[in-house]
Amino acid sequence: MELVAGYCGAFIIGLTLGLMGSGGSILTVPLLVYVFGIDPVIATAYSLFIVGTTSAFGTFKNHLNDNVAFRTGLIVAVPSFISVYLTRKYIVPQLPAVFEWDGFSLQRDTFIMLLFAIVMALAAASMLLRKIDDEAPCTEKKMKYIVVLPYIAFIGVIMGLVGAGGGFLIIPMLVFFGGLPIKKAVGTSLFIITLNALTGFSGDLQRITVDWAFLLPLTIISVFGIFAGTYLHKFVNEKQLKKGFGFFVLAMAIFILSKEIMGY
Repeated sequence: MELVAGYCGAFIIGLTLGLMGSGGSILTVPLLVYVFGIDPVIATAYSLFIVGTTSAFGTFKNHLNDNVAFRTGLIVAVPSFISVYLTRKYIVPQLPAVFEWDGFSLQRDTFIMLLFAIVMALAAASMLLRKIDDEAPCTEKKMKYIVVLPYIAFIGVIMGLVGAGGGFLIIPMLVFFGGLPIKKAVGTSLFIITLNALTGFSGDLQRITVDWAFLLPLTIISVFGIFAGTYLHKFVNEKQLKKGFGFFVLAMAIFILSKEIMGY
């Protein structure tokens, strides 16, 4: 049953990435930690590989439909994947086993999951509160690099710490600062996630032993999910989908918080 639940979860990871260009990693880390019992630090690394590889196939599929702005994507991807790599290589290994503040202590694994829950809550707020008109005309424009650079670096650090793809932060930036229509923003987000996630995972290879026999089947199933998601994307009411997924992510965040803080 654990294996079946895990494989179903892997398919849903790809499905959400294909439908919305984000949300896959929000499901990946809890799946690895709570279903398969993987250590949270290892889970964030595995999440980067699963989400990055899955997003690569999604990028290719969107490119065939002319829904990837590679130039804009590279402008965002280069500084963010540098942040991801540096975070995974130098910051994550230095996280103490126990955080202590004025007599209060917190285990590293608990800290990572609580941070992840906060990111999930922000993702839910982004999907529930963000108003983007999918029918509104958009004109691709040159980003003001100085303005968006701190935001891009912040996305990279968050991705590096919690193993999240960052699509929920990337897509609004592409729409508001890059002038991309929502469908092209989704495809471009997958391109950026691919570069960021796989670069972050490469920063882990020197310090972890990867169980490829476990990781590759999950990744392959997730890839099937993203093909299903990109196919279903044209048939789904996107506003209702985002709202429903937003509530689901919020529920997951509350579940993680309750489990880590109260133990159930």
